[in-house]
Amino acid sequence: MAKGKDVRITVILECISCVRNGVNKVSTGISRYITQRNRHNTPNRLELRKFCPYCYKHTIHGEIKK
Repeated sequence: MAKGKDVRITVILECISCVRNGVNKVSTGISRYITQRNRHNTPNRLELRKFCPYCYKHTIHGEIKK
């Protein structure tokens, strides 16, 4: 069994607004979530609206490279 071409892969989602604007002066850090996606159903990069505790609102979290 080859493990290199699994259908479901683990991806990391990172807050786009924290990365672009730099993080708030009060709290340091970047919001990241770990999830899985199906390689056949979603071939392009995944973007989801998730809650960012550093921005204190729902923002778009985009897939990053590992």
